[in-house]
Amino acid sequence: MITELAKKLIHENEGDRLKVYRDSVGILTIGRGRNLEDRGITQDESDYLLQNDVERAITALKSSYSFYRGLDPARQAVMIDMYHNLGGAGLNGFKKMLAALRVKDYDEAARQIQDSRYWNQVGVRAQRNYCMMRFGRAFTREEARAYFEEQHFGI
Repeated sequence: MITELAKKLIHENEGDRLKVYRDSVGILTIGRGRNLEDRGITQDESDYLLQNDVERAITALKSSYSFYRGLDPARQAVMIDMYHNLGGAGLNGFKKMLAALRVKDYDEAARQIQDSRYWNQVGVRAQRNYCMMRFGRAFTREEARAYFEEQHFGI
């Protein structure tokens, strides 16, 4: 079949790189020659990557933190988001937050989100994670922003 022959030819000519690189003319590329600058990825490809990233985060969180399974969905989602954003090593840096989660002290866990460099680096993302961690329910970005405007950024 022509597509199999073409895939074989492309694979042999391009190789297969799983991390972004610059090709011979300096274009950001990945995989088997996917031009990320001109072509990018499709929505379906982005969704597929996100699904894989979330599943990988859940697996890591379940194996690293015994308390993770006992968290409600909103707090689990915060852990997944932070793992996705910071990586395992970055999340492990939140020692006081993790200790608070072990004893179900969600107010303290939320305070630890606020009392971090992460808070200043990611803005409303951290505000939203704070609210979800503290209150155990989903918040929109707008709701989180409004919560902190009402509180005048003081908790």
